[in-house]
Order: sequence, then structure tokens, then C-alpha cells
Amino acid sequence: MKNIFRIISFLEGVSYLLLLFVAVPIKYFQGDTSYVKMLGMPHGVLFMLYLVLAVVLKKEMKWNARKLGIVCMASVIPFGTFYVDKKYFQK
Repeated sequence: MKNIFRIISFLEGVSYLLLLFVAVPIKYFQGDTSYVKMLGMPHGVLFMLYLVLAVVLKKEMKWNARKLGIVCMASVIPFGTFYVDKKYFQK
């Protein structure tokens, strides 16, 4: 389960960065919404999977509520999922 979470975490982080730093600037500077539409749905699905898997992993990883909160909040901060991977999964 940890490996699945790490993969989803990586993909969610990459999709978030692409959405923020590629699709949104193209939308506002060039008026082309196709990139936001193309990246938005996969990012949303990965975001939801990330949160569900974090809750499932809480017991396995023996996280308290504070650590779970940090892991969940990291998903809305750019580069946050990469921080979580480094802090909690690479040893």
C-alpha cells in the first residue's frame, strides 16, 4: 500500500505543478482553456486518491492526527507531496 501511495503522491504532485505553472498561465495569458480542462480531471482524481490512501495508511504507518493532517495539507501546497515522500517514506 505504501508503494501505491508513493506513486499516486508523485503523480498528484506532478499534475498539480503542471496545472499551476503550465495550464493556468496559458489560460490567463493566451485565453486557451484546453490545458486546464485536459489536466484538471486527472489531477482531481489523483487528489482524491491521495487523500483516501492517506487515511487508509494512517493505521499502517501509525500516524497520529497531526501527521495525517500534515500529509493531507501537503497535497494543496506546491511541492508538498514531494516533501511528504522524503520525510515519511524515504529512510
